[in-house]
Amino acid sequence: MRALTVRPHVRNSLEVRDLPEPVPEEGQLLVDGLAVGICGTDREIAEGSYGWAPPGRERLVLGHESLGRVRQAPPGSGFSAGDLVVGVVRRPDPLPCGACARGEFDMCRNGRYTERGIKEIDGYGSQVWCVEPEYAVKLDARLERVGMLLEPASVVAKAWEQVERIGSRSWFEPERVLVTGAGPIGTLAALLGVQRGLEVHVLDRVTEGPKPSLIAALGATYHSEDAEVVMRSVAPDVVIEATGAAEVVFEAMSGNARYGIVCLTGVSPAGRKLNVEAGTINREIVLENDAVVGSVNANLRHYRQAAAALSRADLTWLESLITRRVPLDRAGEAFTARDDDMKVVLTLDSAGGPT
Repeated sequence: MRALTVRPHVRNSLEVRDLPEPVPEEGQLLVDGLAVGICGTDREIAEGSYGWAPPGRERLVLGHESLGRVRQAPPGSGFSAGDLVVGVVRRPDPLPCGACARGEFDMCRNGRYTERGIKEIDGYGSQVWCVEPEYAVKLDARLERVGMLLEPASVVAKAWEQVERIGSRSWFEPERVLVTGAGPIGTLAALLGVQRGLEVHVLDRVTEGPKPSLIAALGATYHSEDAEVVMRSVAPDVVIEATGAAEVVFEAMSGNARYGIVCLTGVSPAGRKLNVEAGTINREIVLENDAVVGSVNANLRHYRQAAAALSRADLTWLESLITRRVPLDRAGEAFTARDDDMKVVLTLDSAGGPT
């Protein structure tokens, strides 16, 4: 079989290689890979700045935004041959910590978790892969063209769950949400906001390309002005921050409505300095009972929430999020960003796929 591999921390080591087809361990599913989505984490690993190979190995199979079709399933697993399936990314630490022991491995406290395609376990970027049934999620067959969006949607589902759990500390009936960033995470966050019946606003610097029309098609409002101007005009009850841009993060923290909740999902680059009037921000957070929470990754519950959300979404709209489909043999093209990219997908089946 063919697989997308890399030597972590070695720049320009991305390579499609022939590997032995995996043999499922007892109880595992054997899955024919259909596609993987490519995201910023994959590009960072390919650039040599991130990632860890399995112990005793030099190379890691990339790919954590998975989609496959079950070839073989053990009796009693809940899966059957032909099922459309996505594999969960993270695995709990072996100790485990208290969170991991309770299935909340996305909240691992000691950092000893592993992640497929990222940290110490091969990913899903191969034409055949195996997965334990307890780390697999069955998808509606209608999602065959878009099912690789489940992993980023699970990250968003967790963010919304965090917002709603924090909101439940008191009366909570939000009306307006501002999503900062109209990439795949931000756009999916907007989708889940619309599905919750909220007035959704999205802020992004881009004024051309697919982003404005994707947001408009949701019935949401697209903004490209300065964050300060948008925060003042919208006064959101909830902010889902998906840029990681320091200036936007601090505007979100200081400009939301009273008793507002800001959920940070974007990872800021290290080393950049920003002058901030911290005292004013602290004063506003305290006096307005605001809450700021960071959120990353997802557990099995969030994958299932995301699967339900994608099943309710308009399929044509979901397909429009995927701006390029690149065959595995041309994988390098998927790692070269284009100005009009939203989600780039690498097709894994031997027939390739439309570009």
